[in-house]
Amino acid sequence: MTPMLSRRTFLQGSAFLGGAFALGAGLAARAGAAPEAQVLTAQLAQARIAADGITPVMTYGLGDAPHAGVPPVLRMRKGEAYAARLVNRLDEPTTVHWHGLRIGNAMDGVPEMTQPYVYPGDHFDYVFTPPDAGTFWYHPHCNTLTQMGHGLTGVIVVENPADPIFDAEFVLNLRDWRLGAEGKFIDPFKPRDAARGGTYGTVRTANWQQEPGYDAPAGGLVRVRIAATDVTRIYTIGVEGAEAKVVALDGNPVDHPFLLDRLDIGPGQRVDLVMRMPGSEGARATLGNFRGSKPWTIASLRATGPSLKRDLGDVAPLPANPIARADLSTAQRIPLELTATAEHKAVPSVCGSLGYTFWALNKVPWPGDTPDPIAPIEELKLGKSYVLEIANRTPHAHPIHLHGLSFRILSSNKRSFLPPPTDTILLLPDEQAEVALVADNLGDWVIHCHIIEHQKTGMTGYFRII
Repeated sequence: MTPMLSRRTFLQGSAFLGGAFALGAGLAARAGAAPEAQVLTAQLAQARIAADGITPVMTYGLGDAPHAGVPPVLRMRKGEAYAARLVNRLDEPTTVHWHGLRIGNAMDGVPEMTQPYVYPGDHFDYVFTPPDAGTFWYHPHCNTLTQMGHGLTGVIVVENPADPIFDAEFVLNLRDWRLGAEGKFIDPFKPRDAARGGTYGTVRTANWQQEPGYDAPAGGLVRVRIAATDVTRIYTIGVEGAEAKVVALDGNPVDHPFLLDRLDIGPGQRVDLVMRMPGSEGARATLGNFRGSKPWTIASLRATGPSLKRDLGDVAPLPANPIARADLSTAQRIPLELTATAEHKAVPSVCGSLGYTFWALNKVPWPGDTPDPIAPIEELKLGKSYVLEIANRTPHAHPIHLHGLSFRILSSNKRSFLPPPTDTILLLPDEQAEVALVADNLGDWVIHCHIIEHQKTGMTGYFRII
C-alpha cells in the first residue's frame, strides 16, 4: 500500500528550512491535510534506447516495482494538494526539482539550498499545491549532467477542469542520449563544447524511442504536450502533413492561439499544440526538428477511423493562470549579464562538479552545491515588482530558467513575438531583454542556464525573497 504522508513527516523533512513553505500573495494557499503520496522511486534499470544494445539507465518508477521505461507522466490538478515520496534506489544522492511549478521553497529540490541530499536508501517527502495548470516536468538537481543524461527526466501535466476536451492527447519527452557502441554511455561532455554551445547526444528520442509513431482519430483535434528535457539541444519545432496551433508555452496559455510554422524551444521549455489530424485513414502528420541543415522526425501521428471533421478554427484560448502583473511604475531594475569566465576553479561537490568554470552571471561563477553558497544576486522584497535587464554577452544561446516564479518578457532586441508568462527565456546570442516579475514567493530561488554544462560550469545564481 502507498504510505500516507503526515503533516508531521512533512515538517520534519523541512524543519531545517525554518518552515519556508509559505507562498506569497496570489499563489495557492498552503496544503492542509496531506493527500495520499505517490511513491516515486529513482532506480537503475536496463533499457533498449539504441538499436544495437542495452543501455544502463536511471529512471523513475511508481512504487517499488522494477521499472525500465521512460519516467511516468505525473498528473496533478490545479489548486489541489499533491504529495510524492521520493525513494532513492540509486547508488548516489539525488533530489527532485519540479520545473516550472510555483510552489514553496522547501519543496524546490535544490540540495544545500532548499533541502538536504536524499542519500541512497533514504527518502524525502514533497507536498505542494500547484497553482497553475499546464505542462511542466521534473528532474534531479544533483549530479544533473549524469543523472538527467542517464534518464531522470519526466513530464508533469497539471490539469484544469475548465480546459476543453480534445479528441486525443499525447505527451512527448524530448531528449538525447550520449551512446556509443552496443548502447553504452560515452563521456557526457567535451570541455571544448561545454565552453561553447554544449555537447550534443548521439541518439535522439521522444519518450525514449527513435521516431515513435502513434495513432490518433482522423480529422480530430489532438493536444500534443512537448517538453524539451534534453541537457543541451535547442529544437526548432514544426509539423508536416497537418496544421497545428500553439495554445501554450512553458505551461501558460497564449492569449490567441496561432498557427505553428517554426518554433524554437530550448532545454527546459515546453509547448502545447493542438493539431488537426488529416481526414484520411492512414495519413500521417509528422512532428519534426528543423534546426540545422538536416531536419529529422521527432514523432509521427497516423490518422485512424472515419474523419471526425473537426475545425482548427474552433480552438479557443485556454484559461489563464493566476500570475500577478508587475507594477512597472514602481519596479526596481536589476541588471543580469550572461558572460564567459575563467576566473575561478570549480569546487568539488557531493552533487558532482565538471571540473571546469566557463560561465558566469554578473561576472560571478557559481561554485557548486555547497553548504555556504555565494551571496544572492539580489535580495527582493515580498510583493514588490522588479524588472530584470538581461544581457547575453556571449555568442551562444542560453535558456535561462528561474525557479519558483514566473515572469513576463517586456522587450527584446532579437524578437518581435513576446510569449505569455514563462519560467524560461531562450536568450539568443547578443540578445538584450527586459523581463518583469512580482516577488511573490518567499525563499532562495535559483536562476541558471538549462544547458546543463553551462549550469554546472558557472552560469547559476539565485535571488532571495524576504
